[in-house]
Amino acid sequence: MQPIRILQVFTTMGRGGAESMIMNYYRHIDKTKIQFDFLVHREGSAAFDAEIEQLGGVIYRLPEINPIFPQNYYNALREFFKTHHTYKIVHSHLNTFSCFPLKVAEEFNIPVRIAHAHIAMDPINIKTTLKSKANFIEAIKKIIKIQVKKKIHKHSTHRFACGIKAGKWLFGEQMPFKVMNNAINAKTFVYNPSLSEQLKKEFQIDNQTVLGHIGRFTHQKNHEYLIRIFAEVLKINKNFILILIGDGHLDDQIKRLTEKLEVSNQVKFLGLRTNIPELLQLIDIFVFPSFYEGLPVTLIEAQAAGVKILASDTITKEVQLTDDIHYLSIDLKPQYWANTVVSLVPFEKKNNLKQITDGNYDITENALNIENFYIQHYK
Repeated sequence: MQPIRILQVFTTMGRGGAESMIMNYYRHIDKTKIQFDFLVHREGSAAFDAEIEQLGGVIYRLPEINPIFPQNYYNALREFFKTHHTYKIVHSHLNTFSCFPLKVAEEFNIPVRIAHAHIAMDPINIKTTLKSKANFIEAIKKIIKIQVKKKIHKHSTHRFACGIKAGKWLFGEQMPFKVMNNAINAKTFVYNPSLSEQLKKEFQIDNQTVLGHIGRFTHQKNHEYLIRIFAEVLKINKNFILILIGDGHLDDQIKRLTEKLEVSNQVKFLGLRTNIPELLQLIDIFVFPSFYEGLPVTLIEAQAAGVKILASDTITKEVQLTDDIHYLSIDLKPQYWANTVVSLVPFEKKNNLKQITDGNYDITENALNIENFYIQHYK
């Protein structure tokens, strides 16, 4: 018997939070029963492409979605479904833009059409919007997304979310949705003192406290504020370094800021990495001042690794599975965050495996749940 093939819809399969989440599930589902294929909207290859193909998945590519003039996209997707007419389940992870592929899936009578919420955007702030061209462009994008999300209900048969806050943002207060946890293979992240020491020697970190961040260099992640926090930390205590993991279009801009603030010698840009469980062994304090998130899988991973966390209070409290996470407002001056960072040391990392498992964020049971959902609804 051939496995059920599910069409997962993404912008691209890079190392973002939603992409990492679905790959965690993909690695752990029974692939004799369920197989994932991926419909993406970028021509270039991405970080997870090779692994997807190794696991038996197929990657299909379509043009980018233009939300103002979507007709070319609709035509391309119609041609796709004419050729690939065996899919009965389409699971779209495009947040507000899920309305575009799900509309065409509905035209082709695909019976199960899932819209998945991965973010909860912060409201548009006029004062902030007018500060820079980048902020203005972000506000315009938000306005477009707020308009198109109204069509989600019309074309979806099922609604998933990474958490309650993200689900309510995309689907509204009254519309029911299923929470699909951003589950991880928790035991691979458990703090290992000997591995931590070994890695610190490899990275030439000598008795310094390591701040860290994992995420794309985009407006959402607020790297500029993070660098300003770090500059203030060094004014209080020089015995800190900062590790940044990820890439993105603001990478060079952030590097220039570290030079301007004269902190570049104590910032390590590691780029895209696959060994996140190992790298979290390096980090002591995870600083995460995002403007908005859904339910960030990186904060689940960081808690599993026993890392202390300072996160923006715009992030849902659903992510708090341990007492290692603390919330602060990004409206505060960077000095306030810096003082809090310094006040956290010294501390000892703990084994948080039980809290992650008890919180239902370990991948084993979650993968079985989604398998059963797909099988039940396919039938």
